[in-house]
Amino acid sequence: MTAPLDPTDAEGAINGVAKRYSNWGRWGEDDVLGTLNFLDEAKRREGAARVRRGVSFSLSQRFDMNGPQKGWRRRTNPVHTMLDTGTDAALGNQGFPHGIGGADDVITMPLQCSTQWDGLGHIFDHGKAWNGRDAAKTVTSDGDLVTGIEHMAPYVAGRGVLLDIGRMIGDERGELPDGFAITEEHLTATAEAHGVAVGRGDIVVVRTGRLTRARREGWGDYAGGDSPGLSFTTAGWLHTSEIAAIATDTWGFEVRPNEFDGAFQPLHQVVIPNMGLLIGEMWDPDALAADCASDGVYEFWLTAAPLPITGAVGSPVNPVAVK
Repeated sequence: MTAPLDPTDAEGAINGVAKRYSNWGRWGEDDVLGTLNFLDEAKRREGAARVRRGVSFSLSQRFDMNGPQKGWRRRTNPVHTMLDTGTDAALGNQGFPHGIGGADDVITMPLQCSTQWDGLGHIFDHGKAWNGRDAAKTVTSDGDLVTGIEHMAPYVAGRGVLLDIGRMIGDERGELPDGFAITEEHLTATAEAHGVAVGRGDIVVVRTGRLTRARREGWGDYAGGDSPGLSFTTAGWLHTSEIAAIATDTWGFEVRPNEFDGAFQPLHQVVIPNMGLLIGEMWDPDALAADCASDGVYEFWLTAAPLPITGAVGSPVNPVAVK
């Protein structure tokens, strides 16, 4: 069973767990991929072999002005602006020959305003970035000079596994309440019930039902507020399972309120800079989850490449699961 936490000792717990589950130096001092190193060619072949029916699902929310953001940490929803339109073409304002016309547009948005990956330069632990690097020299006003998310762009494709914990232990709607801490026992019991094994190189998608509720009730505090999520105590499972990445349908991946007094995202502090784990947030697994519940198959081919934005510490993504 998972050992209980002392809610008054966040600093001690974080320091102890960070040291215990550190991957610093595991793939050499120059590593920029972290746990994506577990997702090798054999694992991609295994993932591709999961395709049977050819049905596909986007696991992304839409990127538009009606998104979840409300200004926390200056994060806003996408602003989409047209540069050229059909009206311009019809009026002959574009200056093109032989009747051709076109439309162009631009989008302005924080890279982590909707469905996204947290890059390895996103979180630091006592001034240290992934692999023990000096955070001040790794991520500057010029961006992430070492572990920019562009390095991950070719590699995030392989075997995906859905753990629909909301449907397994949630309410009649398949939703967990805010503040519900998902433990290792919940993760392993759900995997067993789904008939899947989670292990080395997998991309794990955890459904809590939080996004489902936000769609029904309105965004409210979905972005930045209370939420179900992974317990701090899952750090050991995240490390020993050797998964390549994990994503949830929540804003912050881990349970909120956090499990320590006065803490802020302590599991992030362990798994990103110390473990090198790739984390996805605000994914939308609902359509996939419904299909998995229908056919009983919870593994699939998953491709979820970040945009190769040089020096970025996060990236929008449109994950696609194929069964």
